[in-house]
Amino acid sequence: MRVLLIGAGGFIGRHVAERLLADPAAQLTALGRGDDADVRFDLATGSPGALARFLDAVHPGVVVNCAGTTRGGARELTRHNTVAVATVCEALRRSRCGARLVQVGCASEYGPSQSGSSTAEDAVPRPGGPYGVSKLAATELVLGSGLDAVVLRVFSPAGPGTPAGSPLGRLAEAVRRAIQAGDTELRVGGLGVQRDFVDVRDVARAVHAASLSAAQGVVNIGTGRAVRLRDVAGVLARVAGFSGNVREPDIGSQRGAPGGAGEPHPGGTGAAPAVVPTPSGPGGAPPGPPVSPAGGPPGTGAGPVPAGYPYPDGCGGWQQADVRTARDRLGWRPRIALEESLADIWMEAACRI
Repeated sequence: MRVLLIGAGGFIGRHVAERLLADPAAQLTALGRGDDADVRFDLATGSPGALARFLDAVHPGVVVNCAGTTRGGARELTRHNTVAVATVCEALRRSRCGARLVQVGCASEYGPSQSGSSTAEDAVPRPGGPYGVSKLAATELVLGSGLDAVVLRVFSPAGPGTPAGSPLGRLAEAVRRAIQAGDTELRVGGLGVQRDFVDVRDVARAVHAASLSAAQGVVNIGTGRAVRLRDVAGVLARVAGFSGNVREPDIGSQRGAPGGAGEPHPGGTGAAPAVVPTPSGPGGAPPGPPVSPAGGPPGTGAGPVPAGYPYPDGCGGWQQADVRTARDRLGWRPRIALEESLADIWMEAACRI
């Protein structure tokens, strides 16, 4: 099986590459914007015709698209998450290779869901922000392309390689700083948020399974279990050996303070978190609550932050996947427990002590 992997340098893409390279039946070619790609090509600016000619030359049986961006305004998100996918779809339609397309989507496409519910693939998507909108538009392009294609809607990826700027990465960094400074308290805002965290290595297994399957349409990739951020912070503190208290700052004590609930954030969310959020998707994890050790100045990652933090991923306070379709159509189930994912995140953060 000849596979063309787009976005092999990203958080999910790196693990997908490792998984495919471990398959002796797979011949992998990486295409992307970075110097580490086998072939350099920018989907946001390159022409479908040029990509089609490359596809005819390489003749892959499967194209896996893990590329995209989690940062920037609506224009940038649209270029890299929507226009780029339009280029892939058009190139595949023009090409004679007949390749299957596996597109990596994200749970931000769904938007908010009712607390206690599991979101199935037939849920009506209502993304709550430009990132989710750009990814949903990409999904609609794939589904309407007439190609042999499947979209994997990945919920909240975690595990080794988690970006340092993502919520779990920033939480691990805050724990590291607290241990290094000898602090006895770690303040975390938004501990009531609940998300479905799935290990990125399990995501890579799902991509591999989707490459070999005949499944089409949308398939959720998650664990089927939402976890409260309060519990995530507690587990991470435990695996790190942090013996201090983890608590949520009082909202009232933050109002009127610099960086508090009333001060706008440069990103336009209406709050000024100590943690820079990064949306979920191929390059990172979902946005989450701000994290900070107590006692430092606001905006530096070392000061108290408001607990009543909005949800920059546009998914509200609860998100949990219905993963029956992945089980039935891909033969896939998650294997790696969240505690193992968090331990791996902590090991990488601990190397900076």
